[in-house]
Amino acid sequence: MRSLTVLGSCGAWPEAGRACAGFLVEYDGFRVVLDLGYAALPRLLEHCPQGEVDAILVTHQHPDHCVDVSGLARVRYYEAPDAPPIPLHTTPGTVEVLRAIEPDPDPAEVFAVHDLSSTTRIGPFEVLTVELPHYTTNLGVRLSAPGMTLAYTGDSGPSPDLRLVAEGTDVFVSDATYQGQSNGSYLMTAAEAARGARGARRLVLTHFWPGSDRSISVREAQAEFDGEVIAAEEGLVVSF
Repeated sequence: MRSLTVLGSCGAWPEAGRACAGFLVEYDGFRVVLDLGYAALPRLLEHCPQGEVDAILVTHQHPDHCVDVSGLARVRYYEAPDAPPIPLHTTPGTVEVLRAIEPDPDPAEVFAVHDLSSTTRIGPFEVLTVELPHYTTNLGVRLSAPGMTLAYTGDSGPSPDLRLVAEGTDVFVSDATYQGQSNGSYLMTAAEAARGARGARRLVLTHFWPGSDRSISVREAQAEFDGEVIAAEEGLVVSF
């Protein structure tokens, strides 16, 4: 199975019945989690009851992208105490955030921590990271394996560097926090996301501001992007 499953699609905080940033990537039995924000962990546990994933990748330290990694640490500590540490590839500051939430178990005991900026391979995937504009260090990531190429912005403002991760991908998962007029340099509208995604085959919009009408975001992106545009929804599975 080669797929992307949406665990959470909200930015800032989760709407009722939804979750913040989180994705499960599966490639022939290998499982990678991309971000794990508020309320994303219960949805991951529907697929991996003991949190049995092969790697975790966190794009940046904001809690709507990483806070449920702390909950996952507890799952692993109590449910799989003899299992080897799961590789956690992340940006500077994330482990300190997790440690401040819960120092026992220490996240560095449960996870094998790696600097995402220097990560070039995760299991079957070649990894490319690009720093993208945000309020804190945020790394967009591109995962490539035979027959599957996926890119994810984390949070990002508009940038020409989006093309470095988007070009030629099967699926480009992009921050699309806002609608209409641009709201600054560190988060994108759906139209800005679509312009950054040019060169990808499919665009998945995510990180919607709570309360947004997602159909509006899709229409705004479709005006700027020739491929398929999909609004991330919890439980959505995109196959490769």
